[in-house]
Amino acid sequence: MFELLWLIPILPLAGFLVLVLFGARLPRRVTAYIGVGTVGVSALLALFIGFTFITAPPPGHAFSQTLWTWLHVGTFAPGITLYLDPLAVVMVLVITVVAFLIHLYSTAYMAGDEGYARFFAYMNLFVASMLILVLADNLLLLYLGWEGVGLCSYLLIGFWYTEPANVRAAMKAFIVTRVGDTALAIALFLLFTQFGTLQIQAILQRAPGMWLPGSAVAIAAAALLLGGAVGKSAQLPLQTWLPDAMAGPTPVSALIHAATMVTAGVYLIARTNTLFTLAPPVQHLVAIIGAATLLLAACSALVQTDIKRILAYSTMSQVGYMFLALGVGAWSAAIFHFMTHAFFKALLFLGAGVVILSLHEEHDIFKMGGLWRKMPLTFWTFLIGALSLAAFPFITAGFFSKDLIVFEEWGSVEGNPGLWTVAMIGAFLTAVYTFRMVFLVFFGKEKTKPEPRRDWQMALPLVVLAVLSVIGGDVDLPRTLGNLPLLTDFLRPVLPDAPLRAGASSIEPLLMIASALTSLAGILLAYFLYLRRPVNVRRAEHGNWLARYFFAGWGFDWLYYNLFVRPYVWFAHVDKHDIVDAFFNLIAGMGMQYHELLSTLQSGKVRWYALGIAVGAVIVIAILVLT
Repeated sequence: MFELLWLIPILPLAGFLVLVLFGARLPRRVTAYIGVGTVGVSALLALFIGFTFITAPPPGHAFSQTLWTWLHVGTFAPGITLYLDPLAVVMVLVITVVAFLIHLYSTAYMAGDEGYARFFAYMNLFVASMLILVLADNLLLLYLGWEGVGLCSYLLIGFWYTEPANVRAAMKAFIVTRVGDTALAIALFLLFTQFGTLQIQAILQRAPGMWLPGSAVAIAAAALLLGGAVGKSAQLPLQTWLPDAMAGPTPVSALIHAATMVTAGVYLIARTNTLFTLAPPVQHLVAIIGAATLLLAACSALVQTDIKRILAYSTMSQVGYMFLALGVGAWSAAIFHFMTHAFFKALLFLGAGVVILSLHEEHDIFKMGGLWRKMPLTFWTFLIGALSLAAFPFITAGFFSKDLIVFEEWGSVEGNPGLWTVAMIGAFLTAVYTFRMVFLVFFGKEKTKPEPRRDWQMALPLVVLAVLSVIGGDVDLPRTLGNLPLLTDFLRPVLPDAPLRAGASSIEPLLMIASALTSLAGILLAYFLYLRRPVNVRRAEHGNWLARYFFAGWGFDWLYYNLFVRPYVWFAHVDKHDIVDAFFNLIAGMGMQYHELLSTLQSGKVRWYALGIAVGAVIVIAILVLT
């Protein structure tokens, strides 16, 4: 069964090629079959291969499949090689299953769009690129998938390119993430000079024997890898592109936020965890970046009015939790939260898409309300996703994955009470802004009359994702609730456990109760603020300078515009005649002047030529006589 691994990324890639070459001439039904079918078959193969891997793992808990040698330069011969281990199994399963549901949803959501075939072509390429990224055996192939994901994000964010704002958002995403991509490219050069290979497993095996913990080269390599991760995963300081990425169609937002682009950085750090353990300052920096990002994004989400921007800031914050876990060595906890987040965040985005379509493209949550009776299926599934995002205790998948991170922040050797406090504050804010959105959208007075959607292609993914958002947490139950760490045990051959402090396990029940009460307190506060006294809160949000500051994403766009964009534009204006070429233009000008001077000697008048010869002869004779 493992021999079919290559088909998982190839099928979406084949769908992309067919739709690019023939999509404009194919009926829409055929386009949908190709776009959805290739990803669906890929998901089925992933399920079969994943089941086989779990029940009968290959020797060493890893399977490698070389398709061909990419290039051969001296001893450097990277191959198109796929590598399947427990981490790759989890990533592939989540990517293919969630992507299939989003593709199915898109057949109805994009039904009236003139770029129907182009949309599915880009989406298929997006999925194929992400699968190549997580299955890559070597960093060069991983980088190919990495850049493919970046390209597809540009194409899909700017999908409706006739709107200038959409084009600007796509360019912003492409340029900002390019900063991180450059850091990752430099990391590849550094690692190759050190190890003579880019094969991931070889690097991870050799690094502990070649580098001392805390050595300069280990810190440099880990820092460069972190630079690539923060760009793709929209973490500080490269987070500004993500809210603007909402310019793309809602299914694109769901795919970017749930299963592909923003989680690529999390995967990269988890995959290269050995390098980060050899660079403790950088690993600690990962935790600090995650903590800062989750607070910044949560505060910004509290005051947003666009339903998709709320979810965008929510994604930024939840990925911050994943970074927080990675920073204290809780590698499995980060992947666990990645999985549950993919389920409930895809559900929330798809539910938001149904609301937006039903309200005639309305995005403002303050122009919504009273929808729970008119759109019951959307309401109940959206509510389940919101409960999971807010970590509603003991029921939702989000509670179990977030609770594991919160526990590791306190109990692990690398954790500390400060990081635990940040995680708890973030959990409280998450519950508040999540149910602010729920109460304003689905409760209260009806402000815009909806036209509910009846498409089964949109309803089925909502139901499936709602179920996964509930039962997804059962794969890793804590010690106090059954002690069934199935996912942690499955990932242990790849991701080691975070060492715990002495006696940490004894206080786990108290920490769990604190997490549960924090979530419930946030939901209750949102109820009092946005259902009992919504008018006063709305006025406060508009008149408060701090709320406006949060609304603007803490001013990072303003800062980067004045720090980078304006000086660049000013220099481009000054350099419109190209100062760099001035020296070469001077040489060319001197040559032209010399040419004009010499050309005066070619007058065509014989007497002047004769005179010149005579004068020259006199001068020569005079020189000879005098010398």
